[in-house]
Amino acid sequence: MYLAVKNVQPLSNYQLILTFANVEKRQFDMNPYLETGIFKELQDITLFNSVRVSFDTIEWENGADMDPEILYQESTVIENQIASEPMIDYGLDK
Repeated sequence: MYLAVKNVQPLSNYQLILTFANVEKRQFDMNPYLETGIFKELQDITLFNSVRVSFDTIEWENGADMDPEILYQESTVIENQIASEPMIDYGLDK
């Protein structure tokens, strides 16, 4: 069974931050794919940044998409995920 992608955020250098159905955030490197088939078009950074969630995976405006199993298996866990979340100021230190 695979985990569905719930959110995607493009970063510089053709990296993606993916949030999966288990709320895990992982980083995926698209660079190895940018010389193959329809993915060559994603070298255009504007097109690369058009990435969005489509059903249970990601898709770009040119129709390119990725298998969610590949996205999960070939991505790396983002360490210290809690620290990357916005801090809530409860005003306790005043």
